[in-house]
Amino acid sequence: MKRKLFTIAIGGFLAAATLSAQNTNSGYFLDGYTYRYAMNPAYGNDNSFVSMPALGNVNLAMRGNLHLSSVLYNVNGRTALFTNPNISAAEVMGNLSDKNRLGTDIKLNIMSAGFKAFGGYNTVSLNARAGVNAMVPKALFSLAKEGVTNTTYDITDLNASAMGWGEIAFNHSRDIKQVPGLRVGASVKFLIGVANLDANFNKAHLVLGENAWTATTNADIYANLGKFQYKLDTNNQGKEYVNGVDMDGDGSVSPNGFGMSFDLGATYRWSDFDFSLALLDLGWITFSNTKFASTNGDRTFNTDAYVFSADDDATNSFDNEWDRFKDNLDNLYQLTDNGITGSRSRALGATLNIGARYELPMYRKLHFGFLSSTRIAGRYSWSEGRFSANVAPVKAFSADINVAFSTYGTSFGWLLNAHPKGFNIFLGMDHTLGKVTKQFVPLSSNASLNFGINFPF
Repeated sequence: MKRKLFTIAIGGFLAAATLSAQNTNSGYFLDGYTYRYAMNPAYGNDNSFVSMPALGNVNLAMRGNLHLSSVLYNVNGRTALFTNPNISAAEVMGNLSDKNRLGTDIKLNIMSAGFKAFGGYNTVSLNARAGVNAMVPKALFSLAKEGVTNTTYDITDLNASAMGWGEIAFNHSRDIKQVPGLRVGASVKFLIGVANLDANFNKAHLVLGENAWTATTNADIYANLGKFQYKLDTNNQGKEYVNGVDMDGDGSVSPNGFGMSFDLGATYRWSDFDFSLALLDLGWITFSNTKFASTNGDRTFNTDAYVFSADDDATNSFDNEWDRFKDNLDNLYQLTDNGITGSRSRALGATLNIGARYELPMYRKLHFGFLSSTRIAGRYSWSEGRFSANVAPVKAFSADINVAFSTYGTSFGWLLNAHPKGFNIFLGMDHTLGKVTKQFVPLSSNASLNFGINFPF
């Protein structure tokens, strides 16, 4: 199955919008929410619990500053891509940022259990996880939409990254009796890497001459994924280059790397305030058999593959040649297949959570909280501040409403949590759904749904 490199980059970018988020920040301060320990390992639960297999903590979410409504438009009652000639370039460019980003962390909780022992609270979890991030510059959309209106084009920082792994996590938290009010916790996680892709199209400087293009490019792709192979073609100078990938195979996956990570956390109670601090996913995975393709630094070459004719009836008319140019944009990078280059270590991308909660003295069942979350992941980093009001009017029920201000804009969240004896079910959203398509796909790239069933005892 052949796929173009450009298509992979864009596809990975847009696919991030349909994937799951790791945790719901709406539950960070909520009493009775079973998975607070996943956001700060110092938190424990009042009771032991076991999750419903695959349904203990389900998250469906997306996050970014490129919205589906900026890529798909309504033209005469039909859905059309932004390249449709009936959509003005000014409208499309006005809906885009200079750097358009989407990213998500996927965490499928296969099984979890918690219990009191060893002087504190303990959890054991089995999870399937992945991280997907991408960044597409506005200049690329401009080139695809507006066509060849200038003689010089610069496309920089087109990036896509994806990593998948399995995780076995052990968490322990306890009160520190020597320091009243202080509680600490830590998780150790053993990781099994399954897949990794890191594609960085750093530069494409294009100059249109009278009869040919001059291109200076710089790009690298690192891949660790089963049957993944690069496909090759030959340019007009007789040199081989990567023009796609081949992922044919039986579809099976197998361990492709190993690693370890840690969660560290602490909470401190002072008067009517609770302060908390946590650092999550501090670790790495070392993948084997890295398949590396690169321009090996800046590469400059000439190509007459795209020569435009003013004759609308010619085979190389502007319309025909421009369509072919867009379809084969990845050819401009001319990467070399460098073969298998051994192992490569990848950091997971850590998350820093800092929280403060105030309990209302005149009504102890109501408290307010502020949570600052920062994802530390290089060019894919983001931050969020979330204010929440949390109430537990009866022992078997608690609820939360909150508002967040983040790298990707403002959002409203909520969480409802029923936890009578022997049963727990919760439902909520970090980013409440806005307008959706007929297929119920959100037009905004910020939306989420959190759901779970667990059995406390």
